Amino acid sequence: MAHDSSMTKGWMPHKALAFRPFFFLAALSSVVFLVVWILFWHGKVLLQPYGSMLWWHQHEMLFAFVSAVVAGFLLTAVRNWTGMPSLTGVPLLLLVLLWLAGRVLMAFPPQGLTVVVGLVDMAFLPVVALIMGWLVARAKLWRNMMFVPILTLLALANIGMHVGAWRADFELTQHSVYMGILLITLLMVILGGRVIPFFTSRKLNRDAVKPRKGLELGSILLVLILVIWQILAIFGVNVSTTAMAIVCVAAAICNAWRALRWEGQRCWHEPLLWGLHTSYYFIAIGLLLWAGALLGWMRTEIAIHALTIGAMSTMILAMMARVSLGHTGRVIKTLPGIGLALALMLIAAVVRGPLLAVFPTIALPVYDASVTLWGVAYAIFLYHYSKPLLTIRADGAEG
Repeated sequence: MAHDSSMTKGWMPHKALAFRPFFFLAALSSVVFLVVWILFWHGKVLLQPYGSMLWWHQHEMLFAFVSAVVAGFLLTAVRNWTGMPSLTGVPLLLLVLLWLAGRVLMAFPPQGLTVVVGLVDMAFLPVVALIMGWLVARAKLWRNMMFVPILTLLALANIGMHVGAWRADFELTQHSVYMGILLITLLMVILGGRVIPFFTSRKLNRDAVKPRKGLELGSILLVLILVIWQILAIFGVNVSTTAMAIVCVAAAICNAWRALRWEGQRCWHEPLLWGLHTSYYFIAIGLLLWAGALLGWMRTEIAIHALTIGAMSTMILAMMARVSLGHTGRVIKTLPGIGLALALMLIAAVVRGPLLAVFPTIALPVYDASVTLWGVAYAIFLYHYSKPLLTIRADGAEG
């Protein structure tokens, strides 16, 4: 295929897809956010961000880091789903600048402009939802329209965090965080069910395991019920913690059973696959721990970090490592150190989640260890993937 000679060398092309800037910025920002957070714990940083340091840490890891990855993935995947052009060029640049503006203003909020800072940050997810909806509707691919209400609800959770900050309402803030985490968990259940068995079957050169409709539906609907209950909690509706704990256990069992059928045990030679499989199992682990927290057996943050580190951030790392190769015209293979990076993330999840539940008195060393493990893992990703993400495709094609 013929292509412009200007596309054969140099930095990110004009027609770059959304995964390029958002994957790079998400990985880089996550390391920065966590380094600042742990330095704050040691009294080395006196940052006065929007909200508070705790609020900023929770918000930026969920609504900056994870949301950037979600935007990059969906706005890239929609081109494959529809066969039509996605967001590129100046419109993509403006979306990236909107995300960046939120990060700068949240870290260094101008005095007296709290509402303005909040509005800038809150604009990102609704814009992504509108773009996604327009691209799917244009192609009339209604099956993928389900991601638009998920993005919209994620935007609502972000708004809830901001309103909680403005009112100094800690309970609203926490419910909004939990809603955001459960929404991302729902996304992982939906997307994981699509891509993990597909990638596995391709690597093993065999037919994908046929889904069981009841199990597939149950795995998704049970997490959706948790999302709905969390939305009700934001609006002050009391939900039985015992009932919610039962649904958490049921969702954990369904998703663990679902993952077992995907033959992950055959993939231990391929880190990009076992990283996806193991991160999916952490959805079940996190939900079981959440059930324990609802019953008063442990702090909720234990479950939250099992989900956010073991499931979300490990799956993100594995997915970015794969997508960034395929969509830049490179051979999909595990680059040196990526297996180690994924292992470090899983160790960080165990340390910050189940280990802290058993030994709650070692909190500060656990924080140090988990941040260090994360930092090394994502630094390995940045070392290998910064150049592919920021330069033209290896085959010179657009994207």
